[in-house]
Amino acid sequence: MKPEKRKFKIAMVAACPFPANHGSPASIREMSEALVSLGNEVHIVTYPIKEDIPVVGPHIHRVRVPGFRKNAIRVGPSPEKFLFNPLMVFKLIRVILKYDIDIIHAHNYEGVLIGWLAKLITRRPLLYNAVNSMTDELPTYDFFKNKDFARKLATFLDKTLPFKGDHVTAVSDDLKHFLVELGVDADKVTVLPAGVVPEMFDNPNPERIYARHQLSKDDHYLIYTGSLDAFQRIDYLLETMARVAARRDDVKLLLVGNISNPEAHRKYQRMAEELGIAQQVLFCDQVPLDELPDYLAVADVAVIPRPECPGHPVKVLNYMSAGVAIAGFRGGAKGLTHESNALIVDNHDCDALADAAIQLLDDDAKRQRLGQAARQVVDKFYTWRQLAQGIEVLYEHLYTGGERAPKEKLREFILETYSPNDVRS
Repeated sequence: MKPEKRKFKIAMVAACPFPANHGSPASIREMSEALVSLGNEVHIVTYPIKEDIPVVGPHIHRVRVPGFRKNAIRVGPSPEKFLFNPLMVFKLIRVILKYDIDIIHAHNYEGVLIGWLAKLITRRPLLYNAVNSMTDELPTYDFFKNKDFARKLATFLDKTLPFKGDHVTAVSDDLKHFLVELGVDADKVTVLPAGVVPEMFDNPNPERIYARHQLSKDDHYLIYTGSLDAFQRIDYLLETMARVAARRDDVKLLLVGNISNPEAHRKYQRMAEELGIAQQVLFCDQVPLDELPDYLAVADVAVIPRPECPGHPVKVLNYMSAGVAIAGFRGGAKGLTHESNALIVDNHDCDALADAAIQLLDDDAKRQRLGQAARQVVDKFYTWRQLAQGIEVLYEHLYTGGERAPKEKLREFILETYSPNDVRS
């Protein structure tokens, strides 16, 4: 008879608006809900800012700032974070002591710093979930006017904070390689991609999107979903669309945003006008999470315009779950294999990306085959329930104080590598 599996009390450090309809907050929510469904007790320590998205199972503890009334969701650095983050440390310590927490599970750079400071007081083990490198993103934010300072700060953060975790999960093989190159012990880094709840995409209602935006069913649609931040390379997306539009007059691009970013919207609207494709580009701002499947059901091809991406974009998993054919740059096409479940081209080559999109638009059978194959990959490797069981193995490892994570046990739930050459449908 198997011994009963230990259940854990977890403090999730979400140094971000929560819940919110973008990358990290979405992953933290779905990961936490999956861990609760397995019998664990999860306490999420987070900011006072949130969206109206249901969170089922985890307990939520927010820092409070008297007089603070803003509720705008923003990605990246912001002045209020300098107020929230110190308060997060004290809130986390109180939660750990009050609920007798077993493991601190920290996400992103702010999270691991907060978790590490709380660990110094509480002596609880710290699992750090790394989703990006600072050198890749920090200098792209307009918050920093001095880009040289931003690059130096990013390098400093990359070379210090990843070492604070007792174990690190990296969302991609590229990110693990980056961390190991910095000097993090390879045995202390496990590749754990973002997961998804694919059933969310099973019953879409595209008709309301056609009606809302007066879209023609005679046209074809490329789609991008997510933020308009500079590191996402929306400029490449528009350059690609211009090349497609020069060859086909029945294609439109849907830019489906999850976060309000008026400045970026204006910037890319001007760029679309300069490229002569303003009439072929539709900006759909602040789309709620429950409508995402509907927009993806309208699309013929999802485009990944980001070339350098050490993380594992959640948007890619959403495209795969929706069964939409994908064309993308190699750097952003995590977990995908060329001609098996997507069309992947060399980074920065907008001509090749446009060729791939048109190839899919021209071939209904290929579009359907690649979309279905991508969904099969998600169902096999990327469901949160499966990945959460791998996280439990890491919790057990940290709780018992083992020197090395048990790779054989991990492999029951988590692959050793998720590189495109190894993840096949």
